[in-house]
Amino acid sequence: MLLRRLLTWKPQQGYPFKCGLEIHTQLKTKFKLFSLSKNDPDSPPNTNASYFDYGLPGTFPQLNPEALLLALKAATALNSNISELCHFDRKHYFYLDQPMGYQLTQHHRPLAKGGQLHLTKKYDNVSEDHTIRIDQIQLEQDTGKMNYNEYDGAITVDLNRANVPLIELVTEPDFKNIEQVKSFVRKYLTLMSHLGVCSGDMEKGAMRCDVNISVNGGKRVEVKNLGSTSEIVAAATYEYNRQVEHLKTSDEPIIQETRAWDGKSTYRRRDKEDANDYRYMPDTEIPGIFLSPQIGEEIRAILPELPEEILDKLTTEPYCLEIKHARFLVDNVDILKYYLDLYEYGCIGAMLDIKTVNNWLLHELLGAFHKLEVPFDRTAISPRSLTELMVMVKKDKITFSSAKLLLLQLLQLDPKERHLPMHELVEKYDLGSANSASTKDLDEAITEICQDIIAANPDVVEKIQNGKSNSINHLIGLAMRQTQGKVNSKEFERVFKNLIN
Repeated sequence: MLLRRLLTWKPQQGYPFKCGLEIHTQLKTKFKLFSLSKNDPDSPPNTNASYFDYGLPGTFPQLNPEALLLALKAATALNSNISELCHFDRKHYFYLDQPMGYQLTQHHRPLAKGGQLHLTKKYDNVSEDHTIRIDQIQLEQDTGKMNYNEYDGAITVDLNRANVPLIELVTEPDFKNIEQVKSFVRKYLTLMSHLGVCSGDMEKGAMRCDVNISVNGGKRVEVKNLGSTSEIVAAATYEYNRQVEHLKTSDEPIIQETRAWDGKSTYRRRDKEDANDYRYMPDTEIPGIFLSPQIGEEIRAILPELPEEILDKLTTEPYCLEIKHARFLVDNVDILKYYLDLYEYGCIGAMLDIKTVNNWLLHELLGAFHKLEVPFDRTAISPRSLTELMVMVKKDKITFSSAKLLLLQLLQLDPKERHLPMHELVEKYDLGSANSASTKDLDEAITEICQDIIAANPDVVEKIQNGKSNSINHLIGLAMRQTQGKVNSKEFERVFKNLIN
């Protein structure tokens, strides 16, 4: 019961929630920050580590300009003030995952200061508009990874991740509730993914978060290394409630400390270090970075449309998407690009209405991928081919039911067959609409089918005649199954009503 209460967010009167975040975001570069090792932490252990990554004496760092560019894009998108001069410092601590005995970071002169990310009721699932201020953004190197063998207790160190470029974003303690924390993390991750700054794959460690929480003006407690939005929310909720329970039941103040999250609760790791404990000192082997006063304007000029701008566009004419669907597309860049291409082919080229295009993408195409439990792949059916299929349905060359069956079939085809013209695929699978036959022959065939079904189902006919009109759907379903979906259901409905009346 106590654990359930500690994991349930409910602000308590007299115990205001105060929270700030430190977010470590891996940059999507080809090489590491100070060496030419590949930035690929998922490779077999220690296969992407240079002499410098191992911290061998006599090796020297050389800054990767691609990492600097991505960090500048992130800072510009967050409206931060980019420093004209920044440099790297050595943050000293000794641990197995840091072979040099220090981390290269930017403590005294970070890349950028200030900035903000605005949360809105319209797009971010918060109860009121709220701005989260940013303290600073710094460029730094990641550490190695500790692997624990649960069978024999052995510890191994993988240095593939060592020296991978990161940006550390530190917010001001502006979060007033868990709702804002959750929305900020999601919005920030979407922004970084959209800009190509980060892969966005939190499950693989592309973004890790430390949460700093204090209650009622007390000391702050840091919960470190949270690797998903759900972990961040659960750990922050638990820690807030833990501190409130402590203050209610004890005269002892909250101590400043670092804690970890085990999936159910936070637990103490060590006292929280201050900056002096790390003995920061400037690194003399890396020259300072001098930037133009106009660098922010120059970077902004090359940024793509930002997610919120795209949301505004997608939820208005001509796209008219619901906010939840627009947000889904913004969160999935590959599907968004497909949708914009489909709009060009379907609405501009084939003059289809936007509702038809939206329904086919969001419900039929994505539904087919979901049903088959395979990831989205635009090569399975191109926007041009899907448009052709929609046009064939509109012109009664194929029924809607048959088109859905064909769509499922296409996603399972060999890639060579997928690129056949749509009309050839329809012929190959014998899915052409019966409506393409002569009107006379079609009417006679439909009438005969309906008469047979009526004769075989007198009880259903009786229900319809007694006022249960929805029972006609059972007869229509039998007819559709018998014709394999090649006849429009409305035709069967018309004939059944005429015959029964």
